[in-house]
Amino acid sequence: MERTDDIQRERENGRRRTGQSISEEHWLAIIANDSAYDGIFYYAVRTTGIYCRPSCKSRPPKRDNAEVFASSADAAAAGYRACKRCKPAGVRLPDEDWAEQIASFMDRHYAEELDLATLGDLCHGSPYHLHRTFKKVKGVTPLVYLQQTRMQEARKLLAVTSMPISNVGDRVGMRNTPYFTTLFKKLTGYTPAQYRERHKRT
Repeated sequence: MERTDDIQRERENGRRRTGQSISEEHWLAIIANDSAYDGIFYYAVRTTGIYCRPSCKSRPPKRDNAEVFASSADAAAAGYRACKRCKPAGVRLPDEDWAEQIASFMDRHYAEELDLATLGDLCHGSPYHLHRTFKKVKGVTPLVYLQQTRMQEARKLLAVTSMPISNVGDRVGMRNTPYFTTLFKKLTGYTPAQYRERHKRT
């Protein structure tokens, strides 16, 4: 794939491109993990807050969620953090920063179906390394953190809405109502119905 004059000019001018105007050439380089474009541009993903080299082996983002920068410094200045896997800034991201990225992602996407493999893809690291690093920094595993986040949101919904229990579970990413009820009681000491009733009396 040839590098077009547009990309070269973008690099020289330091001009920031957005996801809405991402070129076909950029996109083809990203989905092909084309290392020939490393250093020519960097892409960032709005939903994760992470930026990467074109050659990054992580799962490609949705095109509408990606935007392109001429340099790693531009991406960092826009508030994005360097990918743990491809290290676009040339340095290793501190474990504390990466764990915070992962936690922040789960805080925003707890209602989605998430497992270690998915988190590894989206947060740019192997499931094993992600699990180990997150637990070392946060003191709990990623999945325990996700469960705690979901239960916290479920308590809010139970306290302030009359939403059916099954809908509450669905809203926090737990479509299996019996499992949601069992886990909720394990973590809070009450079934969802008991928690709601108790909250009404207090």
